[in-house]
Amino acid sequence: MTPQSFIFIGRSGCGKGTQAELLMKVLAEKDPATAILRTETGKELRQFIQGNTWTAKKAKEIYDEGGLMPEFVIVNMWVKPLLEKYDGHQHLIFDGTPRKVHEAGVLHSCVRFYGFTKPWVIHLDINAGESAQRLLARKRFDDNDAEIKKRLEWYEAEVVPTIEYYRDNPDYTLLDIDGARSREDIHADIVKKLGLE
Repeated sequence: MTPQSFIFIGRSGCGKGTQAELLMKVLAEKDPATAILRTETGKELRQFIQGNTWTAKKAKEIYDEGGLMPEFVIVNMWVKPLLEKYDGHQHLIFDGTPRKVHEAGVLHSCVRFYGFTKPWVIHLDINAGESAQRLLARKRFDDNDAEIKKRLEWYEAEVVPTIEYYRDNPDYTLLDIDGARSREDIHADIVKKLGLE
């Protein structure tokens, strides 16, 4: 199989990480000769802000206050693993990026640099109420009513236009996936639409 790239996008709590993991298992079974490199922007950020550098401490202040992280910090969270680990022969999975239209432009330069054609954009679509319910249920330290409200408002302002950017871009294949079902049904739908059955 020719190495492919996959971009998971959707509201907080939509299951991007879960579905990325399930897709990795399918790719490993279907194409065991090709390794997989997954970038997890949120996970990388949470690890980064535990560091002792001035930038990490400043970023932690923004994170703890529920502020929006500067683009250069977020982009670094997924660019650094690529620069350090990509060997030219892996499937790429982007989990949690891009967040904004101009970040999508940065990612576009990346997939072109590495020679990927027609990346898959997997939009896990859930409504705001479902998102809030899932975030509260997972009980992570930053999942509270006020922070969730901010994230949902920010999603409408920034991420929705990014999804439309991909929908209107012939260089990408956007899949709208109903994310309000069981993880098994969502996974089966993704696999079918990717032609990996």
